[in-house]
Amino acid sequence: MAALTVEEELVLAKQAAKPLAIASTAQKNRVLAALADEIEGNISAITKANGIDVARGRENGLSDGLIDRLTLTEERLLGLAAAVREVIALADPVGQVLRGSTLPNGLKLAQVRVPFGVIGAIYEARPNVTVDIAALAIKSGNAVVLRGGSAAEASNAVLVSLVQRALASAGLPTEAVQTIDMHGREGAKQLMRARGFVDVLIPRGSSELIQTVIAESQVPVIETGAGVVHLFIDAGADPQMAVEIAVNSKAQRPSVCNALDTLLLHEAELGQLAGLVAALRAAGVTVFGCERVVAADPSLQQASAETWATEHMSLNLGLKIVDSFDAALAHIDEFSTGHTEAIVTQDVARAERFLNEVDAASVIVNAATRFTDGGEFGFGAEIGISTQKLHARGPMALPEMTSTKWLVRGAGQTRS
Repeated sequence: MAALTVEEELVLAKQAAKPLAIASTAQKNRVLAALADEIEGNISAITKANGIDVARGRENGLSDGLIDRLTLTEERLLGLAAAVREVIALADPVGQVLRGSTLPNGLKLAQVRVPFGVIGAIYEARPNVTVDIAALAIKSGNAVVLRGGSAAEASNAVLVSLVQRALASAGLPTEAVQTIDMHGREGAKQLMRARGFVDVLIPRGSSELIQTVIAESQVPVIETGAGVVHLFIDAGADPQMAVEIAVNSKAQRPSVCNALDTLLLHEAELGQLAGLVAALRAAGVTVFGCERVVAADPSLQQASAETWATEHMSLNLGLKIVDSFDAALAHIDEFSTGHTEAIVTQDVARAERFLNEVDAASVIVNAATRFTDGGEFGFGAEIGISTQKLHARGPMALPEMTSTKWLVRGAGQTRS
């Protein structure tokens, strides 16, 4: 049987969105339970396909950070299955009443959550996102068309087939989750032009990918941004806390968007520099310092102008001395992408200033930047971290996968 065209897949997705939108919570949860079982029961097939992608990625020179994101181990797949089961336990947003009233003329108004309809997702080298998006789309009653990129094509094909089997097992159309990876970049272009078939498009990946989608899409876009993430160690910060948070933020998983990119150190804490650098080096981090840092430790590499604007997705880290709290805020304001910003401080007033004045989707006091995550926030899986200010900001989970509509119930009223 010949492969479907992108246009044919979009038509089927729009048709599949209708029964999914009115499916009961119990029916949608049966799909998710079946999907979790499918993942656990097919670990060998998934990792075999993923091995093909990883080998091809290495041959094509993918960075270590992208290889890490691309890789699906048994442990990660079991984690994915567990995350799908967590979505089952979450409240179904569809039909939730946000507000309502009865007008003087007797009309009864209610604003309720409803699915978007068809969501398009464009991402790269992240096959785990295939499962995350599919699970959230199903629970929120949306069909989804996935463009996961050539780097993860073999992995995504297996995962989508498992999702479709789970849909079929619960009596829902398999076309509710489809991939257009086989259509390459032209498929992505068609997805971006699919106004009338796709209700919202969500890109997730590098800043180049996101900016391309924003610039070229004719479909409304929810922007998920690259994370140039900062941690500021304030004057008087607890040294042990500062070291532990810095190392965890950078090295716990350096390839992800909430990993630390630039460490700012108040000049009053210059005495912490040697301990910070030693702990970071012990964790495998390569430190690129500003002139004052390199002057204090000539063994470190000199940072360039590009260092401060780079999302490293690796164990590289920029380290800069700032002469005041306000200087730290100014640096963050200049280079932040609005993803995650953090401070280590013992000063309550400055902590509150940081929370109130720093403009980012997630602003953190005395904790690692790695907590900006839908799972860590208790939302289950996430479709991405939105860095825009319209509709959704921060980890996008079930409520952010819905729109609203107004229900008006009358008894014969007419307008005079």
